[in-house]
Amino acid sequence: MAGEGRTPVGFWASTSDRHSVIEDVQAIAAGSMLAALGVTMLASAGLLIGGTAGLGFLVRYSTGLSFGLVFFALNLPFYWLAYRRMGVAFTIKTFSAVALTSLLTEVLPTLIGFDHLHPVAAALFGGLLIGMGMLALFRHRASLGGFGILALYLQDRFGWRAGFVQLGLDLLVLALSFFVASPAVIFFSILAAATLNLTLAINHRTDRYVVR
Repeated sequence: MAGEGRTPVGFWASTSDRHSVIEDVQAIAAGSMLAALGVTMLASAGLLIGGTAGLGFLVRYSTGLSFGLVFFALNLPFYWLAYRRMGVAFTIKTFSAVALTSLLTEVLPTLIGFDHLHPVAAALFGGLLIGMGMLALFRHRASLGGFGILALYLQDRFGWRAGFVQLGLDLLVLALSFFVASPAVIFFSILAAATLNLTLAINHRTDRYVVR
């Protein structure tokens, strides 16, 4: 029968205006891996970051609870906004990215370690890795949840750059860190947040990339 056995269009093959399913899966995996590695570097240096990840760090440093579990839980309230404003596909992909990142942040410290990691290196490389991970997710209509969902919605709705929106929200979270961190830690954490958000602001534009 004609067409029998053919790969369904959209699973393996992408089009000029649509990512394939396998491309989305690869991007979610890669973005989550990069973000989790960045988080591991920041945690190894005792630094923080903005967004729900920053709130996760604050809870972890204050209570000793698992970052991965706290990060996953903090993102739960944002999925309704994601569903209402960004659609089912965005919500499913974002949930997958958050769940995978949460898992990897728990597993990675058992697989790799940093005997010596200067805070400047942790801030620059950690912030860059998280930014590149989020960039991969953004280009495939996904995010790491939380403030990222809000930033993407405001960019789609009003044309505000997602990186700059998230930078403002991140600075708010970092302001709260004055209650649990030293001035030096806060300084290097701001450097990490700036690196992350400049990476997004410079490299992400909805009119430049073809995404589903």
